[in-house]
Amino acid sequence: MKGRILLIDTLHPSFKTTLEANDFVVDEGYNLKKEEVLLIIDQYNGVAIRSRFKIDRDFIEKARHLKFIARAGAGMENIDEAAAIHFGVNLINAPEGNRDAVGEQAIGMLLVLMNNLIRADKEVRNGIWKREENRGLELKGKTVGIIGFGNMGTAFAKKLQGFEVEILVNDPYKKIDTNEFKDVKQVELNELIASSDIISMHVPLTEETRYMVNDHFFKSATKHLYFINTSRGKVVDTNALVNAMKSGIVKGACIDVIEYESTSFEQLDASSLPEPFQYLLQSDRVVLSPHIAGWTHESNEKIAMTM
Repeated sequence: MKGRILLIDTLHPSFKTTLEANDFVVDEGYNLKKEEVLLIIDQYNGVAIRSRFKIDRDFIEKARHLKFIARAGAGMENIDEAAAIHFGVNLINAPEGNRDAVGEQAIGMLLVLMNNLIRADKEVRNGIWKREENRGLELKGKTVGIIGFGNMGTAFAKKLQGFEVEILVNDPYKKIDTNEFKDVKQVELNELIASSDIISMHVPLTEETRYMVNDHFFKSATKHLYFINTSRGKVVDTNALVNAMKSGIVKGACIDVIEYESTSFEQLDASSLPEPFQYLLQSDRVVLSPHIAGWTHESNEKIAMTM
């Protein structure tokens, strides 16, 4: 036996079968509460989780034989990385697994929004036939700003290239490979915001990026723009987004992740949320989805195999 692994969240079956074929013992703890996991975690060499609960310092201290924590996804904000490093626990994530799914959904949401498809669909189903009022916009010739150029941002850029758009990128931690991305221009954040017709967020949630999209962010825009967020909800101040929509700075928004989501990303009681979110719910200039960018059947398997 190479080691014992606890699955805290459900993953694609290939994850378990592949590990077992390579002489690991894999136990399923999908229904265990965190308190119950803490009682047995010292028996395991590894854990695999999505976002069901936070793996904090207390958890890692009790996991005396833990060698790794694998997170089925890209972000690691539900894991105390500093504690893991301190106790010599390796951290594994799988951003390669869902990057194509995120890129495709971002484009899909944008096309739906720019062509008024949700509104038009509802109208036709109710016997309303409005053509001029639902005249759309083309992506071709627009300037798309991508903030964050890791796995998700690069996948989005690759999928955009066939639309004949200009692509601007801001990522202070990455130098763009101009051989791979010949038509992508790396710029400072203020230039990106001022020049873009469309801005798409692809950053992790860190102290640096928390609420980086705020009133000042939108006031730096010189165009009326479309805004996309498929990264993390707390990257965006919802009130600032709503203010920008009311003032006309933002013509429309594609929102897959919500500031008010639970840590596990599994719960959201829309009826009890603050007024800014109620505005988004009522607006036909907003396309919403329940944190499913990256949540495809294909990405489920690719994430498992990457880990």
